[in-house]
Amino acid sequence: MRKFFLVVVLLAAGIAVGYWWLQDQYYAPGPSTDIVRIQVEQGESVRTVLTQLAKLEVVKRPRAIEFYLRITRHNKAPRIQVGMYEIPAGSSPAQILELFDQGRVVLEQLTLVEGSRFADLRHLLDNHAAITHTLQGKSDADVMAALGHPGEFPEGRFFPDTYRFAAKTTDVEILGLAYSAMQRVLDEAWQQRSPDLPFQTPYEALILASIIEKETGLPAERPKIAGAFVTRLRKGMRLQTDPAVIYGLGASYDGSIRTKDLTTDTPYNTYTRAGLPPTPIALPGRESVFAAVKPQETGEIYFVATATGDGGHHFSKTLEEHNAAVKSYLEHLRAQQHKPQKGQTETGAHGDIAR
Repeated sequence: MRKFFLVVVLLAAGIAVGYWWLQDQYYAPGPSTDIVRIQVEQGESVRTVLTQLAKLEVVKRPRAIEFYLRITRHNKAPRIQVGMYEIPAGSSPAQILELFDQGRVVLEQLTLVEGSRFADLRHLLDNHAAITHTLQGKSDADVMAALGHPGEFPEGRFFPDTYRFAAKTTDVEILGLAYSAMQRVLDEAWQQRSPDLPFQTPYEALILASIIEKETGLPAERPKIAGAFVTRLRKGMRLQTDPAVIYGLGASYDGSIRTKDLTTDTPYNTYTRAGLPPTPIALPGRESVFAAVKPQETGEIYFVATATGDGGHHFSKTLEEHNAAVKSYLEHLRAQQHKPQKGQTETGAHGDIAR
């Protein structure tokens, strides 16, 4: 009997020591001294992932870890979510499995700059290595249909921002995020719009916002730019905005606007046609959208680039004052022997030049 009791005691002690050892393997810091990335694929088992981690020298004894999980979780496997994971140096198996369980995947990012075009967005998507590409080679019309918005023109409908996402997210999903974000911003702005605007729909506000975005990079100027355009619309004057003309030129634009470009009629030539162009010409940011619906109307209807180099403009109420500002700007350019920047007319003034 005493022998039997001794055997039981020794067996219990052995089990306790074994359990303690397994527990130590599970919670002890791992051998890695650097950050390690691992991609977990759909359907991979705990054993498969632990084996990969062992090959990467992140865990020492994958079979011991698997056995510990079996006896402590009653054969219920821990949850392992799909994605790319970044394992910090020295992470214990317990910490690693917690990452998998919570789905704390590495987030990739894509940044869409305000004032860029839908073509730029598609280029970013097509060339992002972490994105699952399903739209490459498809027309813009096919893309909009894939998003559930058939027949919509894509320009202007996607909000410029930095989007973070898990690796292998599809291009359709990212476009859906950007589309929804722009809808939220536009809806919010439209609800706060000034009364008696000279346009009737949120889409028209989006068109004007895209022009404002391309006309100035200074946030403080956007309401004044909007005010000048809104005043022109009220008076029935043509907008005469170069960025719209450039958009209408498409691939033929070579960096300069010539007189023939301003006199050749296209749907986007705001020198030959009254009112807003038919669609947005770029992807506007939040400030431009709100400026479009809450313009600062001061009676100024002309503006021309200043010579300060900060992207600002001189605003004028009269043609005489505007022409004087244009003359001053051109004289400064000649004195500095600077060439007109992209987006400027032959006379060198960005924005509106009366002819």
